[in-house]
Amino acid sequence: MDLGVRWKLHGGDGRTPAPGAVVRPDERLTWPRTVGLGAQHVVAMFGASFVAPVLMGLDPNLAIMMSGVATVIFLLATRGRVPSYLGCSLSFVGVAAVIRADGGSSAVVTGAVLVVGAVLFLVGLAVQRFGARIIHATMPPIVTGAVVMLIGFNLAPVTASTYWPQDQWTALLVMLFTGLAVVCLRGFWSRIAIFLGLLFGYGISWAFDRIFGRIHSADASGKVTDHWRLDLSGVGNADWIGLPDLHGPSFQWSAILVALPVVIALVAENAGHVKAVGEMTGDNLDSKLGTAISADGAASVLSTAVGGPPNTTYSENIGVMAATRVYSTAAYWAAAGFALLFGVCPKFGAIVAAIPGGVLGGITVILYGMIGLLGAQIWINAKVDLRNSLNLVPAAAGIIIGVGNVTLEFTDTFELSGIALGTLVVITGYHTLRAFAPAHLKTQEPLLDEGTSSYDEEHGTGEGTQRASS
Repeated sequence: MDLGVRWKLHGGDGRTPAPGAVVRPDERLTWPRTVGLGAQHVVAMFGASFVAPVLMGLDPNLAIMMSGVATVIFLLATRGRVPSYLGCSLSFVGVAAVIRADGGSSAVVTGAVLVVGAVLFLVGLAVQRFGARIIHATMPPIVTGAVVMLIGFNLAPVTASTYWPQDQWTALLVMLFTGLAVVCLRGFWSRIAIFLGLLFGYGISWAFDRIFGRIHSADASGKVTDHWRLDLSGVGNADWIGLPDLHGPSFQWSAILVALPVVIALVAENAGHVKAVGEMTGDNLDSKLGTAISADGAASVLSTAVGGPPNTTYSENIGVMAATRVYSTAAYWAAAGFALLFGVCPKFGAIVAAIPGGVLGGITVILYGMIGLLGAQIWINAKVDLRNSLNLVPAAAGIIIGVGNVTLEFTDTFELSGIALGTLVVITGYHTLRAFAPAHLKTQEPLLDEGTSSYDEEHGTGEGTQRASS
């Protein structure tokens, strides 16, 4: 059975890819280079995967460890065809806050999220059974592009309000350095530009502490204090080996009903991520969409069953792939290995957790923007006409809601906001408007992703299957 764990060396020697060359999912560079890329993926996901469980009141070390386990499950399930990292989902932060505000414990939070993971798993099975057509019929190019865009740009406030204010000048320098590294460096060095930006940020923060002393700004919790930019005190206090805390789930209907709407966002998020990966790699990944959704659900069930947070494919790592053009799943296996080590070694976790907020601010400005612009690439490749009001109106409304994190309150205990609400507006808005739109607006764009799916061939249109351009 092909599990996608065999790779051929890129270019024959796996050393330095040619300028502009793409390292495909079934290829790898030399193992030292692959391990380095894996480390870069871990660093890219670590900020959100560490912060999200903290905001949910869960153990961040367990979150990191289970993200490695989830990534392994995902890679095996998709047999190495969909390069993705599964980290802690930010979609549930608001849900956890609502559940805790109603007196729910960590067990209640993980129990509610476990049910969402199970539902997501069943949705994936349905997609496998009936084909990706049911997803594409619901989310044509205008919808998938808008979802990818609002997922990426929804992360902008994290940079603007959490990371950047902690040290604006370090963030600016790191942003400039990383941008120059991505564009100007050649060979392997350009492939690890994000990682180099983080190392540069570490160095700059250390130097600024020695030159200027403590900085008066917001810390990671948002409290304005005098503090060191680079605080390594947690590294010295952390143990080398230590298992994270585990607990079982508890199920309450009220909490489950609050969490269930997030399924909408997760399905759209997975579809958008698979679409984005397909656009970058040039592969037709329609046949893997249901598997990817099911693997995400199964991984979330496993994580929450032991007290961890839910997992989902990570936008940050898609941004790293967009920057490096290295899509090798071998790098994700290396990343999963690092995550497992971080999970059982609090000291390693403390080192990565010590990354100054200003450094993350400079990095995420570029990464999050890249993610959002992949949505525009989907529109361009599908030749979506934004002059058509049927396309323009739902996409415009959904993106603003997603980016602005607009909230719609239904009751005192149930609300939709941000990605979930924006996605719902794009999907329902498009299909509702399409039902009432005049015929000439409906004929300007095929309902399905023409040229990026196998439906034409399967349904006898005679056009066959084409590969999406990367």
